[in-house]
Amino acid sequence: MRGNVRIKIIWGFFCAVFLTVQLGVQAKEAYPEADVSPEAGLSLYAAAAVLMDGDTGRVLYGKSADTPMPMASTTKILTCILVLENVSLEETLEVSAYAAGMPKVKLNLQKGEQYTVEDLLYSLMLESHNDSAVALAEHVGKRLLEAPLSDKPAGEYTREESQEAVAAFARLMNEKAVELGCKDSWFITPNGLDATQEFILQDGTVIQKEHCTTAAELAKIMSYCVLDSPGKEDFLRITRTANHSFQANGRSFYCSNHNAFLNMMEGALSGKTGFTNKAGYCYVGALERDGRTFVVALLACGWPNHKTWKWSDTKELMKYGIDNYFYRSFDEAGTAFDETLLKPVRVLNGQTDILGGTAYTEIAVAEEEAREQEGGGLTTQDAEGLLLRADEEIRVDYSWEKTLAAPVEGGTQVGEVRYMVDGIVYRRERIVTVDTVEEIGLAWCLRQVLGRFLPLGD
Repeated sequence: MRGNVRIKIIWGFFCAVFLTVQLGVQAKEAYPEADVSPEAGLSLYAAAAVLMDGDTGRVLYGKSADTPMPMASTTKILTCILVLENVSLEETLEVSAYAAGMPKVKLNLQKGEQYTVEDLLYSLMLESHNDSAVALAEHVGKRLLEAPLSDKPAGEYTREESQEAVAAFARLMNEKAVELGCKDSWFITPNGLDATQEFILQDGTVIQKEHCTTAAELAKIMSYCVLDSPGKEDFLRITRTANHSFQANGRSFYCSNHNAFLNMMEGALSGKTGFTNKAGYCYVGALERDGRTFVVALLACGWPNHKTWKWSDTKELMKYGIDNYFYRSFDEAGTAFDETLLKPVRVLNGQTDILGGTAYTEIAVAEEEAREQEGGGLTTQDAEGLLLRADEEIRVDYSWEKTLAAPVEGGTQVGEVRYMVDGIVYRRERIVTVDTVEEIGLAWCLRQVLGRFLPLGD
């Protein structure tokens, strides 16, 4: 009898191992292991990868950069930044049964327990705890619900009510993604666990959307987190912390940072790992070196037992950026637009100093406080240049109206200067009128006639 039990246990163990291997094999068949990029000289394991200039959102290197794929716990960078932007670190939240029931990896929260937002953010970003992600999402999401649900303690929530609060947070995630210019991302869970959402269209068609993003859009979100978000300082402080310990509900907790990249390269800023059987190993990280900010995003970067491939790919991409991309100003000699090319524009039917004269207005390049990158949705306050390779050139294109019709006000846009690399516009400058030119009318004509034939004496 004991022998039969032992055989069943052994057989069950091997079945479990076989299933895990099969899941990994199926995923690898969907996403190739490695790829060589001849133009960049890179050999990467990730099925999708991006190296981005964090300051401008320009993709410096991309491999399947715009392919939507699952991203596992790298999702949590968006969860973290939205929590930081919407609630205070000192706030206390209550744990629901739904949050406590999340699968591993987890902090082992218990229903009805109370924690500070800050402690759970460390749990979220250092240890990647799935229950902390849901507890935080509920805390923010419930505020978007109507009373009495918005006022009800999360510890008293039913499963359906918890899911409603999490769904509200997911809507917030998708709104932020759209705001950042992410068109191919869809967020369902705050912890990155694989999920599918079903929608029924008006004509009865059923469509399914999966929890996913692209390498380019994941890098764009990380760029926002470390450079542009009002919560960026707390984001960096939390994600750079080596370990964090705290006490709550009569228990002691210790969180250790799993982002090994922080100690791999000088200037490492932040990062987040992720893994599910479907997504494989994923990573997104940022590095600052000599005033340049590089962001790397990797999706489907191997399956067990290849946990270290993401570090290899990240270092290779970061080194490629550091060695090959350097800052060039749009205003440097030989690149800046030559304003002497701007010639006065004729204004039809415009008033002049003398009857029968031709009216003109001077034109000039307007000073701009902020510029928006075309297609990227990113607005920067001082996008004065780009990270470029030595063989890349900035092309300056310009055009303006050759004639105008009166009346014309000073400061009216009549043209544009565009700074482009590989056909993509990274900076625009407005060409505007300098002078105001009034339209010829009866009163002006009478004044001209009287001034010519009835000159006033001294």
